[in-house]
Amino acid sequence: MSVGLALGALLLALLALAAWLRARHLHQRSGLPSGQLLYTDTGAWGQPERPLFSARYQLAGKPDYLIREGGQVIPVEVKSSPRPSAPYPSHRLQLAAYCLLVEDEYGQAPPYGLIKYRDGTFTVDYTPQLRSQLLATLAEMRSLLNADDVPPNHASPSRCQHCGYRTRCGRRLA
Repeated sequence: MSVGLALGALLLALLALAAWLRARHLHQRSGLPSGQLLYTDTGAWGQPERPLFSARYQLAGKPDYLIREGGQVIPVEVKSSPRPSAPYPSHRLQLAAYCLLVEDEYGQAPPYGLIKYRDGTFTVDYTPQLRSQLLATLAEMRSLLNADDVPPNHASPSRCQHCGYRTRCGRRLA
């Protein structure tokens, strides 16, 4: 009987080791930094996480991941598209919004955040300049919420081409 218990315990220990090694391998392949996973908006924990909310900035958001690394909380945003030569400005501002939410929620600004594309990751420093750019963008967006006529952004012809209002827009690109 004791031999059977010993073999059972050994089998359980080997299974636990195999599960731990697999989880470690998957974590390394994910491109996420090492550290404690605090938050995920991927549904991996069975239930959706509540959004982070800042009453001070009237801002809410759901980063894909929050990782505690060396006493810092690092937001990670995952994109399914291939890695561009530089992060898109909208992706940088989205990550900056998550950094601002982390700053408000945890009482300490993260030094950086990560944008993980399908085939590469960018580290984006959360600088005072990026924070100021975000706050200015939020202020501009709020002012436009009350405007009677908001001009479309025609900086990207492909966005205009795929816009749901294209057929009704008098300012659409040719």
